[in-house]
Amino acid sequence: MLIKTYAHRGFSGLYPENTMIAFKKAVEEGFCDGIELDVHLSKDDELVIIHDEKVDRTTNGTGFVKDMSLNELKALDANIKFKDFYAKQQIPTFEEYCEYIKDKDIITNIEVKTNLIYYPNIEEKLLKMIDNYNLNNKVVISSFNHSSVIITKQINENIKCGLLVESQGILNCGAYAKRLAMEAYHPDVSTLTKEDVVDCKKNGIQVNTWTVNSMESLINCVKWEVDGIITNYPNVVKSFLKGM
Repeated sequence: MLIKTYAHRGFSGLYPENTMIAFKKAVEEGFCDGIELDVHLSKDDELVIIHDEKVDRTTNGTGFVKDMSLNELKALDANIKFKDFYAKQQIPTFEEYCEYIKDKDIITNIEVKTNLIYYPNIEEKLLKMIDNYNLNNKVVISSFNHSSVIITKQINENIKCGLLVESQGILNCGAYAKRLAMEAYHPDVSTLTKEDVVDCKKNGIQVNTWTVNSMESLINCVKWEVDGIITNYPNVVKSFLKGM
């Protein structure tokens, strides 16, 4: 049984989330098979990596990502949580990430952040960038806004996509994902059940679950044979899996 470890927003347990240092540390230290990250569009239509719709929580700035140019976003410090340990970190562009990861044996799980604010044509822009860096076979596109992954499939039916779901999950999740021609189901681990995993496997759907930061959740994931574990602590998960 091969369970893949995804570093949630990079190695976010020990480094500032969704920054290049968090991505690089997860890869360089050998703690992950994949990286999970989040993509928005700036005011000037640049793909940028940040989790929230606003910059307030993770940077020293305030305001919506959509209202700020790339230059304005780059001027911010994205290292708030670990400012006593690391130097200033910029909000990365998705292209910066692609340039770094293009020659690495790493899967990238890209969350398209359109569930609260819809960015017109973000799916097309994202797929073009992925194609430019020959990453089509090394990505999974996911979103809580299922319209975004459906649009993604309409643009490129061969790109791998996953359905992100809120904590309540989805009844008959495997059948639902299969009906939408998705490859994966991405549920909150706190409400994931063995029956969900069985239903997904029956329908040929992979299960990549988030955010696995406790041993109890990790043990359940292994017992139920999920396909991917998304965690803030890829070092812990990877070490545990290697020790099995």
